[in-house]
Amino acid sequence: MKPLTEQEIRAAFVNCTKGEAKRLSVPRDLADRPWDDLDYLGWRDPQAHDRAYLVTALDGRPVALTLRCPGPASWQARRSMCSMCLTAHTGGVSLMVAPKAGKARQQGNSVGAYICSDLACSLYVRGKKDAGVGARPQESLTLEEKIQRTAANVAAFLAKVTA
Repeated sequence: MKPLTEQEIRAAFVNCTKGEAKRLSVPRDLADRPWDDLDYLGWRDPQAHDRAYLVTALDGRPVALTLRCPGPASWQARRSMCSMCLTAHTGGVSLMVAPKAGKARQQGNSVGAYICSDLACSLYVRGKKDAGVGARPQESLTLEEKIQRTAANVAAFLAKVTA
């Protein structure tokens, strides 16, 4: 992923108002992010723990989503698998819900997916972050194929939000 500025990120949100995008918390350490290893930039809002954000490139332009993350439920102490990168975590996967874009958002429609709670899918796929023993299933896919699958899963989630 190419490095993005705060302004590019704020302008990329498709499922919130411009005012909401202007007020949300953007990471201050953008220059220090491992951009070459990211399929998407994701972060949790430090001021609102039930909020997260995801930005990725789609057709060469950045697209960003606001996400709601309900508090952990008792079942989340069990092992769960991220639907984006297929990493299994014990308590490290959250249901993240994105309001749909456009008119569907105004009607209250949303789309959800189980995603790594720390939004570090790209790093788990590349082995740069470890989720523990048994977190990554044995696969015959190459690293490049795993990266492509994760990017395709993120793009499919974005397509559901913007449909």
